[in-house]
Amino acid sequence: MMLYALAAIIGYLLGSIPFGLLATRMSGLGDVRSIGSGNIGATNVLRTGRRDLAVITLLGDAGKGAFAVAVAGWLWGYEAAMVAGVAAFIGHVFPVWLGFKGGKGVATYIGILLALNWVIGLIFCAVWLLIAFAQRYSSLAALTAAATAPMFAFAFADSRLTWATMVLSIALFITHRENIKRLLAGTESRIGERKAGEG
Repeated sequence: MMLYALAAIIGYLLGSIPFGLLATRMSGLGDVRSIGSGNIGATNVLRTGRRDLAVITLLGDAGKGAFAVAVAGWLWGYEAAMVAGVAAFIGHVFPVWLGFKGGKGVATYIGILLALNWVIGLIFCAVWLLIAFAQRYSSLAALTAAATAPMFAFAFADSRLTWATMVLSIALFITHRENIKRLLAGTESRIGERKAGEG
């Protein structure tokens, strides 16, 4: 249990690094939380008009999830890696440095999956890209990928990853509850639009 606790602490601290906020501030654009959805994720960073910063945010948010999993896995094994991954997701959504108000967790989820099982991670990315290109809703793409991830984990991995993806997917649905309302109401913003929506 002590090792799992250490894995959780490492995961949370890595996950709480706000790459979107750091990228926009360092580029002179100020606080990304003051535009669009007010979120620190890559989709909202894209609303600044800086695709390069959105890519940096995406890679940073995914990378911190993958790194948390890799470190815990190397030190304490696969189950500790899953604990660190879930904690990294929580850290991204509730970062202590930002008053526990963070992002939606999509990129971090992707990084976690790629590090735990690259096949399931790539399937998640493929589903996201398919829906994003077809519908141009980042939130719908994320929700669809998250909903199918546990099924693919069950089919191609093991029960441990299936449970981990279920926990992460439920958490992602919770972080997207406002997006779900807007999707149902037909008011959700599409990818590239500079107004409230997914972040």
